[in-house]
Amino acid sequence: MQSIQYRWLKSSGWIPDLPTVEAGESGSRRIVLVFGARHLLQEGNLLSELHDHFPGAAFIGCSTSGEIAGEEISDNSLVATVLSFDHTRFQIASTKIDDGKSSYEAGKELAQKLNEASLRHVFVVSDGLNVNGSDLARGIMSGVPEDVSVTGGLSGDGTDFAETWVVADVEAGPRRIAAFGLYGDRLRIGYGSMGGWEPFGPVRKITRAEGNVLYEFDERPALDLYKTYLGAHAEELPSSALLFPIVVKHRENLDGENALDGVTRTILSVNEQDRSMTFAGDIPQGGTAQLMKTNIDNLVDGATKAGEISIAGFGKGQPNLAVLVSCVGRKLVMKQRIEEELEAIQDVLGGDTTIAGFYSYGELSPWSQGKVSRLHNQTMTVTLFAED
Repeated sequence: MQSIQYRWLKSSGWIPDLPTVEAGESGSRRIVLVFGARHLLQEGNLLSELHDHFPGAAFIGCSTSGEIAGEEISDNSLVATVLSFDHTRFQIASTKIDDGKSSYEAGKELAQKLNEASLRHVFVVSDGLNVNGSDLARGIMSGVPEDVSVTGGLSGDGTDFAETWVVADVEAGPRRIAAFGLYGDRLRIGYGSMGGWEPFGPVRKITRAEGNVLYEFDERPALDLYKTYLGAHAEELPSSALLFPIVVKHRENLDGENALDGVTRTILSVNEQDRSMTFAGDIPQGGTAQLMKTNIDNLVDGATKAGEISIAGFGKGQPNLAVLVSCVGRKLVMKQRIEEELEAIQDVLGGDTTIAGFYSYGELSPWSQGKVSRLHNQTMTVTLFAED
């Protein structure tokens, strides 16, 4: 397995220059991961350039809230990471989220398209605003064997929360989900996810919720109560909610996970008419919720632990590629120090691993090796790839 990375910035164009296409050259064993600003994907010129320079390659990617290349993060850029496999077969699948199709059904459809003999891993990128990430993860896992790992994330749109785009081969647009499956026993995978947030304030009972929509805390309108905590930040919803996510806990031990651990959820949108809030994943009615806070040191420590968990599951040898999916909320908290969490990952992995990824509206991964894949918010998620 080999990887090479290209980065487009308005000030410099492509760095390095895109390669010259040799006559008869085929890219049938290559995947191009594309992460970039939504407006650049919409304009389409850069995607067309990449297709011209890497004919026959499979393309998958999404819009972001920040593009990751090595230890650097940029906005309004496009990062293309070209993967070439020696022994591993791959397949791309995609679907659209329509009004009549649930997130669970979409995930199950993707799994059915990818589920063939020797499937080892599924990496998925999804629309970030019109999907229930919890249902999406369950749908994919329902259609693949238990030993197949699933990681990925929900696409971003800066802090605008207006529209997100997904790239699937020659198609790109909103309300899409795309995934690639990797097949064969020469592939090695490692993954891990960790946050770095801590709860504060009273524990509230979730008295009314449906799917990923929260209506009431303690029989009071959820949005009203949340706004009292945000104070002046309430005027900047939904983006300001990224600074104060909630941890939700189920009444029961679900999906084989410890219910006491809880999962972090952030808001995608608010409804002023019914005073509700829509989250990226499930909000369990009858469960509990509590606000969370953090600081830069805790977030960097969380990133370090995610890297350590992923490398522990990966085993011996050096990963060729690390795909990082980190939440935009972490970026808002860390501001100009955001690259510290990338440096922490690089310190764990070593200098020979290519690092790509994006800042997201949600992350898909198990906590660690052997656990169930689920939607996370406000985490750093690391997926490692190499071939033996």
